[in-house]
Amino acid sequence: MDSPPRVKKVVILGSTGSIGQSAMKVAREIPDRMEVIGIAAHSSSRLLGEQIEEFGVKHACLFDDGNLGEIRSSVKKEVKLSSGMEGLIELATLPDADMVLISIIGIAGLEPALAAIEAGKDIAVASKEILVMAGEVVMKAAKRKGVNVLPVDSEHNAIFQCMEGRRPDEVSRLILTASGGPFRELPASKLSGVTVEEALNHPTWEMGQKITIDSATLFNKGLEMIEARWLFDIEMSRVDVIVHPQSIVHSMVEFIDSSVLAQLSVTDMCFPIQYAVTWPERVTGQLPSLNFAELATLEFEEPRWDDFPALNLAKRAGEIGQSMPAVMNAANEVAVARFLAGKSKFSSIWETVEKVMDRHTVPECATLQEIVDMDKWAREEAESLLS
Repeated sequence: MDSPPRVKKVVILGSTGSIGQSAMKVAREIPDRMEVIGIAAHSSSRLLGEQIEEFGVKHACLFDDGNLGEIRSSVKKEVKLSSGMEGLIELATLPDADMVLISIIGIAGLEPALAAIEAGKDIAVASKEILVMAGEVVMKAAKRKGVNVLPVDSEHNAIFQCMEGRRPDEVSRLILTASGGPFRELPASKLSGVTVEEALNHPTWEMGQKITIDSATLFNKGLEMIEARWLFDIEMSRVDVIVHPQSIVHSMVEFIDSSVLAQLSVTDMCFPIQYAVTWPERVTGQLPSLNFAELATLEFEEPRWDDFPALNLAKRAGEIGQSMPAVMNAANEVAVARFLAGKSKFSSIWETVEKVMDRHTVPECATLQEIVDMDKWAREEAESLLS
């Protein structure tokens, strides 16, 4: 008689964000395969408290400890509460955890990711910055500890599925698909006048503000190119992008024999999250099947490389490597925050990033600390340029 499937014990860092909430939804749908044992949020104390109550987690972290007292008074379940980076690392290294899902925006996810790897935990990565900033460090650590780095981004998850069992030297190209964002057909002359409201109106995905703006500039796709380079041990020259407005083909792999494998599914982040949790197995999910007769047409077109410089800047950063991807990412975060605050133009985002990259002197062999230092330098430089 077959033994029952093992329940995977999962810690979710960033449980109140869009990815985190999708992960909680997956946990509701496959309770026989996924148990949430720890959760962390930045400052959304009310929602974190509701999640603690619903899932009965024993460990939780509120990074901003200002509202810890509110959670303590409202939560009836017995739970160990922590805060700050110490709290994130404590969750990431829980002895019972099988996997740590990291969906924290920015540099804050890097230290918990490395701590989880050192503790022998598989990590599921939804935070691009972890591999953009320190991809070589993270992947070397994972290989040394014999743990898996599982992608949760729909594009990288698609490539992961297409690459299953294949060596990097069998690959001709990784082809990341991009929806093209809300300005796919907008003339280049009008991009500088784009409003925050227009940029946040993504045609396909419902996401947080930062990632939605990154999708509009195509920096999101640029970050994904660098991430793919490290996840799959493929140099940047073999990482490509194609615009696919329907977002049904989530990405493709072209092999050296010119055959192409693609992964297709409805647009829902629950699918890649579920696959990362249940891998190497597949389980029945709640998503509808594709109706190819109704789809009728799948369109593909070349990105507007000159009109959306983010892709070329990302390719440049990925080819140079060392601290340059971290510098690009940091400058972009500052520029996006300025745009969202109504203090700069849409086109200032990539203009600022390019200027900061031009001013950066790349060390010959950047250590992790140097990368962190360069991240700080790039933020200050971007702030100076924008002010």
